[in-house]
Amino acid sequence: MKLDRLNGPVLSLFRVVTSLLFLCHGMASMFGVLGGNHGTGQAVEFAAWPGWWAALIQTVCGALVLAGFFTRAGAILSSGSMAYAYFVVHLPQDFVPLRNGGEPAALFCWSFLIIAILGPGPWAMDTLIKRRRDGSRDPVQVPAPAHLERA
Repeated sequence: MKLDRLNGPVLSLFRVVTSLLFLCHGMASMFGVLGGNHGTGQAVEFAAWPGWWAALIQTVCGALVLAGFFTRAGAILSSGSMAYAYFVVHLPQDFVPLRNGGEPAALFCWSFLIIAILGPGPWAMDTLIKRRRDGSRDPVQVPAPAHLERA
């Protein structure tokens, strides 16, 4: 079995799972749901810097990337906000991510950078819009295995 044919679906699933987790962080901080901000059961104070603004980015961009709509823009903003969180909030506490609590920020930063570079995958609103704009109504096209192609 050639695993290359799974690249698109796996990229889409990676985007969905990553953005869903990011969205949950944002909703917890903005609305006090899912355990609230850092498990306190409380929401971050409205417009408080930087927590509320980070939660806003997590909620809005998490939802956009989850839907695969304006994926690259949402992923770049998400990646940048997590880079900021790591270097400004976590790194001053300690150099080692395991000791400064910055592993989630680092993982989200790199994950969203990958999504921004590779795109949303085939199961995304951006992909559907692009196919419709290009006039193609075919389902997601997966290249045929090399042994089935004719010269």
